[in-house]
Amino acid sequence: MNKSIAFLLALAVTAVACAAPPSPPGASGAVGAQEQRSSTPKRITVAIRGDPKTLSAKLNSEAGAGGVPGVAEIAQMLNAGLAADDSLHVLHAQLAENVPSVENGLWRVFPDGRMETTWKIRAGAAWHDGAPFTSDDLLFTAMVEQDPELPIFRNVAYGSIERVEAPDPSTVTITWKRPYIEADTMFTSQRALPMPRHLLERTYLENKEDFTNLPYWHRDFIGTGPYKLRELTLGSHLVLAANDRYVLGRPKIDQIEVRFIPDPSAIAANILAGGIDTTLGGRLALEWGLQVRDLWRDGQLVTDSRLSMISAYPQFLNPDPPVLLDPRFRRALLHAVDRREIIDSLVAGLGPFGHSIIADYHAEWKDVEPSVVKYEFEPRRATQMIEGLGYARAADGSFRDAAGQRLSVEIRTQGTDESQMKVMFSTADYWQRIGVGVDQAPFPQQRASDREFRATRPAFEMVRQPGGWWELQRFYGPNTPLPENNFTGVNRTRHRNLEFDALIDRFLVTIPRVERTDILKRIVSYMTDEVVILPMFWDPSPTMIANRLKNIGDPGEVWDVHLWDVSS
Repeated sequence: MNKSIAFLLALAVTAVACAAPPSPPGASGAVGAQEQRSSTPKRITVAIRGDPKTLSAKLNSEAGAGGVPGVAEIAQMLNAGLAADDSLHVLHAQLAENVPSVENGLWRVFPDGRMETTWKIRAGAAWHDGAPFTSDDLLFTAMVEQDPELPIFRNVAYGSIERVEAPDPSTVTITWKRPYIEADTMFTSQRALPMPRHLLERTYLENKEDFTNLPYWHRDFIGTGPYKLRELTLGSHLVLAANDRYVLGRPKIDQIEVRFIPDPSAIAANILAGGIDTTLGGRLALEWGLQVRDLWRDGQLVTDSRLSMISAYPQFLNPDPPVLLDPRFRRALLHAVDRREIIDSLVAGLGPFGHSIIADYHAEWKDVEPSVVKYEFEPRRATQMIEGLGYARAADGSFRDAAGQRLSVEIRTQGTDESQMKVMFSTADYWQRIGVGVDQAPFPQQRASDREFRATRPAFEMVRQPGGWWELQRFYGPNTPLPENNFTGVNRTRHRNLEFDALIDRFLVTIPRVERTDILKRIVSYMTDEVVILPMFWDPSPTMIANRLKNIGDPGEVWDVHLWDVSS
């Protein structure tokens, strides 16, 4: 991105020829005269920044190790859930007739605290291979998701389930042994998209060790979503075809080609040459998007509605140096960083300030803000706090302990993520200014899915994670990646505190909003006072959308992809 986008434009045609994968006949992003005829199939081309090895969002993330951006969106286009959530966390019924609620009688809360949620499957729901979609598939999905021998699929929700039953082929009832505020998210992309029993059960029962290695998870994927997998070329692209039998109606766009382009410069060249209609999955810098926007007459830039926060995640399990376990040190490091300057210089001042996992655009912010501990840019105070921990400044300005050892931390991030890299460089610079040594360690894409490598870092990793109370499982002790669970788990910090975990447990089972908000206040107060993460800012990741695309109601999301259309 240090190169001018104008230079990329001059090379656009060459880049499209060399960097973009070959399109199937007639799949060009350009709209010719013949393609404008109503009888000609409607096609669009999408770019994601990565080269996926799986079409499963859970396998892609490797249970907390991180994954290729855009796979979650592909998975949702291929496989519908009983419901799908939008960028505001509102659920929309898909394979189910309705989302369970107390008002419609499908969510019942009993006096003893137990609950029952009931889902009714829409008539005509079917898998891409024509097999009927029934409650047996949901029973199978729940069985896999609850299996302790397959922890990569497990979710915090399953600890609250007593049993899952299917009284008939179109109905599934979940009995909860205690309240759970997100009971209506079962069998959605948040918890577990349905799995086809008729295709996966035999391997699950006879060869469980090979379950996650099945071709089903990539080239043979069969789902229930608005699009079917027509073609997959690893390292190149995939082609999705409209599902004529999609339960919410056939998509308006007949074919979607998804190109795998890890290099943002190549994505820019393809966009400017007319080869890409939109981007999905994020992981693109706003600076990049602004430059492309200024040169792209045929499209526009919008920032993703569901932002992720870039933060420095400390190591809480056997960190090096051990002082990282002292919250006073973590507070000092946060005071040492001028986050406002980072926001102004890296994202043109457009990124909301990072204070906690609840952002100022979340509905809960006005209630929890008084409980959030905030850290202003105070480098002198940061220096004094570190001196209070027993360190002294040496002649070269670096902090040393009583034995003369230099105080130094490692901070690593994925080298292919430009935004994270820039934030890492800036953060390291601020820490070095106050005398803390920093070893900057970008790692290649090949190590992004190495769970042990990611989990056992010595000190910090600069990462991008979604926020909101619905992401609390990312800080829940039982979700900690450890050797005994093969380093599966989404708790990247490996922070474990029984009282804090009990707060999360209470929050997830408290139905009344006022009481639940009081618990959330205590959660964010603890997290910000203890500096469980060092939040930087909410990244306004750009999504590029061609002017010819219509009906994209939630930019960056695909829950309504069957309604997308193109101009005639």
